[in-house]
Amino acid sequence: MRRAFRVAYDGSAYRGFQRQPHAETVENEIFRALAALDVVSDPQVPPDGYAAAGRTDAGVSAVGQTVSFDAPEWLSPVAFNSELPADVRAWASADVADAFHAQYDARSRTYEYHLHAPSVADQRAATDRASGEAASCVDDERATAVCDRLSGEHDFHNLTSDESGTERDLDAACERDGPFLVCRFTAGGFPRQFVRRAVGLLTSVATGEREHSFLDRVLSAEELQGPDGVAAAAPEPLLLRRVEYDAAFELDDAAAASAWTVFERRRIERLTGAQVAERLRSGASRDP
Repeated sequence: MRRAFRVAYDGSAYRGFQRQPHAETVENEIFRALAALDVVSDPQVPPDGYAAAGRTDAGVSAVGQTVSFDAPEWLSPVAFNSELPADVRAWASADVADAFHAQYDARSRTYEYHLHAPSVADQRAATDRASGEAASCVDDERATAVCDRLSGEHDFHNLTSDESGTERDLDAACERDGPFLVCRFTAGGFPRQFVRRAVGLLTSVATGEREHSFLDRVLSAEELQGPDGVAAAAPEPLLLRRVEYDAAFELDDAAAASAWTVFERRRIERLTGAQVAERLRSGASRDP
């Protein structure tokens, strides 16, 4: 029987999702787990019917990654997790048609980018301690205007290194969450590095580094290169949030509880690290 699994992972320790020789990737861990469970005989060979919804870059995390393959009836998310590393957790599953393909049967994919972006309203008086200059702040209205301009059907060839498949129908939006601007991008699929370059573009316009009119050049047939090109934002704040299918997934309560425990521990570790960094920052800025 073919089964699809929702998989969440912290991508910070991995060189991306897709299997690579001599590199730690999420897909390598999935295949190792399946071999340890005797679902496959060789961790270098994927199971029959295997497919994945997306191929996230190095450092990118996911909560809605989806993999599908021919699985034994007993392979539940809890059983899957018994051989997966702690930072990769299956948490839901669905029995699907024999022809189901996690990549091609996806109706839409949603990525979230959690951009640390103090707003102009909150940070207008902030200064950079090292230079004494006003901090670079994001204007929320300008950020929203960028999302509005990017939404719809466009050829996004200037926001990817791909040479084909660059025409997409995009829904882009952003909302403030404290010091973060959460940027959401939904489409049937995405060309390589698209979301990170879109966030790089949004940041440059929302901070005033570039004018809003630059968006017209990005979406035109002109090839932007060199200083006119759009750089990709860092991968770590990016999350594959959701992949939509016609299939109905069932939450595995025990597996979901395991995922919650693992990622809550990660959250506390990083909050603690941020607290220590704050003390280092404040301590180093005082008179010796």
